[in-house]
Amino acid sequence: MSPQARRVESLHTDKGYVPVYTTAVVEQPWAEYTPVEHATWARLFERQREVLQGRSCSEFVANQQRFGMSADAIPRFDDINEVLARSTGWQIVGVEGLLPELTFFEHLANRRFPVTWWIRKPEQIDYIAEPDLFHDLYGHVPLLLDPAFADYMQAYGRGGVKAHGIGADALMYLTRLYWYTVEFGLIRQPDGLRIYGAGILSSKGESIHCLESAAPNRIGFDLMRIMRTRYRIDSYQKTYFVIDSFEQLMHATQPDFTPYYRELASLPTIAAGDVLAGDAVFNRGSGEGWSADGDV
Repeated sequence: MSPQARRVESLHTDKGYVPVYTTAVVEQPWAEYTPVEHATWARLFERQREVLQGRSCSEFVANQQRFGMSADAIPRFDDINEVLARSTGWQIVGVEGLLPELTFFEHLANRRFPVTWWIRKPEQIDYIAEPDLFHDLYGHVPLLLDPAFADYMQAYGRGGVKAHGIGADALMYLTRLYWYTVEFGLIRQPDGLRIYGAGILSSKGESIHCLESAAPNRIGFDLMRIMRTRYRIDSYQKTYFVIDSFEQLMHATQPDFTPYYRELASLPTIAAGDVLAGDAVFNRGSGEGWSADGDV
């Protein structure tokens, strides 16, 4: 463990956003959080609790309650880990900021989820370019109590370690899968489409946009289709993919992806907003407000 937790943030220069990586695992300096930081957590928590009513998947709400998460104060990692250990054998580990890919995969492969210990500043309340404590803890951690989703995350980590040894293209395909499931995924439940992706769950604007706007596509989950599809990092998504269950994710992740990578290398990429003839379309987006460039 690092003796003192640092706040490692990426740089914003005249040439754009420059990520800064760190590998340190640190103790959560809970006693050092300021009243302003606890108030920032409370403001974000209360806002998302209201906006996610009827929008988030049922597991997310139930699991937050199991953790005892509230607006009262930033949760203690040790308290969260007691519940996780009893339920799915996961634990969260404190980190200082963005992790290198291999380090991140190794944590997941060993059922450790990295959580940035620091929270955004009040002036960043609506948007921060990188993961902070609210995104990581509020958005990601509740679903680690779901056995199928917890297994999917470990399988993804193991796949990431393997892909890192294969090369950059394999990592690109796997990054798209994470983006369109763990970060920006939707799930079909008896009461309609609901949110499970942490990038949406921690964003007021995208929580509404992903379900209620006519602009984006909403398309049924297809593993190979997703790994061919570019995405957006600077705006709301043009396309959201919909799963039927977390078991579907786990089933899709079980095979060896090596043959998939070889096949994908021979196929063209798909623009973020494209709809293909074979897609299971829940909503064909109007495209309103879409930028003509910027897919990654």
